[in-house]
Amino acid sequence: MIKPAGRKYPSVAEMNDDEHIGVVREIFASITLQYDFLNHLLSLRRDIAWRRFTARRMRFSRTYRFLDVATGTADLAIDAAQRHPRIRVTGVDFVPEMMEMGRRKIEKKGLSRRIRLIMSDAVHLPFPDNSFDVSGIAFGIRNIPRRIRVLREMTRVVVPNGQVMVLEMTPPRNRIFRGIYRTFLRKILPHLARSFSPNPAAYDYLGDSIMHFPSAGDFVRFMGEAGLEKVDAFSLTLGITHLYVGVKPASAG
Repeated sequence: MIKPAGRKYPSVAEMNDDEHIGVVREIFASITLQYDFLNHLLSLRRDIAWRRFTARRMRFSRTYRFLDVATGTADLAIDAAQRHPRIRVTGVDFVPEMMEMGRRKIEKKGLSRRIRLIMSDAVHLPFPDNSFDVSGIAFGIRNIPRRIRVLREMTRVVVPNGQVMVLEMTPPRNRIFRGIYRTFLRKILPHLARSFSPNPAAYDYLGDSIMHFPSAGDFVRFMGEAGLEKVDAFSLTLGITHLYVGVKPASAG
């Protein structure tokens, strides 16, 4: 169901968990055709380089399997498969419209035998413990209210010493650049959206979700609370995005 033009979604800070999940499902079902363009716009066209940076840091040594959580249109799944020819990839998402577009992209690139997409909720991953060398999520965790639960699930399904990777857009720390970026997200982006989106209110939500995302330091602590160790945070493009990489303890699992 597409939200009628002219209405606005509540602020991220005002929604409870169930409302947040419902809004996310509605938004991504309504903007599927514009999703890839949206990522380019929100990232100032840096999202492709960020995902490739993420794929380069993946390490495979036991299962040679990668789990892409909230896979969307499967961009990270595709980048991982292309970077690491020996691996198999599973992508999960709960928006069928997004996954259908992802399947078309996977088929077009000749990767259907190596990448499979399945419907799943990120907080209840349908896999046994220690099933993957790496689990990752790109530009998805800010849309999930139960973030610690997702991180724990991503940790559970990787092998001991396996990696959990989170690529996410964040409010820049530099005060001047933060102000410029906030203006872009809250003023310019919604105005542009009215000209090409069937649901321009979605872009207000997406900008709001970025500005309400935790700081890099706070998110590193969240990953520690989820049971990860040796957590690194890589600041990308003046802090617009961070890649967080944590390791499952060798004694776990």
